[in-house]
Amino acid sequence: MRIRLDVAYDGSGFHGWAAQPGLRTVEGELSAALATVLRVPEVSLTCAGRTDTGVHARGQVVHTDLEELPEGCERLARRVNGVLAEDVRVLHASEAPAGFDARFSALWRRYAYRVADRPSLADPLRRTFVLAWPRPVDEGLMNAAALALVGEHDFAAFCKQREGATTIRTLLDLTWSREPDGLLVAHVRADAFCHSMVRSLVGCLLAVGEGRRPVEWAAGVLDAAVRDSAVAVAPAHGLTLEEIGYPPDAELAARVEITRARRG
Repeated sequence: MRIRLDVAYDGSGFHGWAAQPGLRTVEGELSAALATVLRVPEVSLTCAGRTDTGVHARGQVVHTDLEELPEGCERLARRVNGVLAEDVRVLHASEAPAGFDARFSALWRRYAYRVADRPSLADPLRRTFVLAWPRPVDEGLMNAAALALVGEHDFAAFCKQREGATTIRTLLDLTWSREPDGLLVAHVRADAFCHSMVRSLVGCLLAVGEGRRPVEWAAGVLDAAVRDSAVAVAPAHGLTLEEIGYPPDAELAARVEITRARRG
């Protein structure tokens, strides 16, 4: 049976999602906790989106395949949380519908990047998930620059290349807004993201927002389709994976086939 796990974590103490020998990772901790509870040698996991070192999540989705689960999903979640450290939690566990794949069934991933661009917003209690930016930025300029980035493009200029991997993505939303207290938040949603893409987009737009680059610069970077050293990758700790979107159950298997088809 396939089990879906909805997972949240504070990425500060992790070397990202993916298991790595000798390093503390979310996948490694969660897999080990499941193996302990289920009394099996190992548990294989598939996640919706691999987060980098220091990146947080409160909407991560994971699946695992088990021979059986006599105790039920709710009890499994409670027992796993009893083994895990407090910086990672299983929020919900359920039996996945037919055709579900945490990664390939996903329609989109949504991230938020939080920025405190004024001294009064730099609350020490939220320093681990909010970037303290030393200068005020104009969200109107950033939203204007972001318009050219939305849609299906080759985002090679904003990604760290991986051999054999495409950098073509469909960016569904990229908007900046302020919370009631003035905190600046980037809302970023796409069908998928390549390595460091969100943080590079944020770094590019912050340069526009503080007036160091013109609004048109973001479009020029995108059109060049090559990594631009002038685009700073924003620090990891401001980024949080917020939500994963999936189609109705009847369309899950078809979505897997569409996602697996390489784009050119």
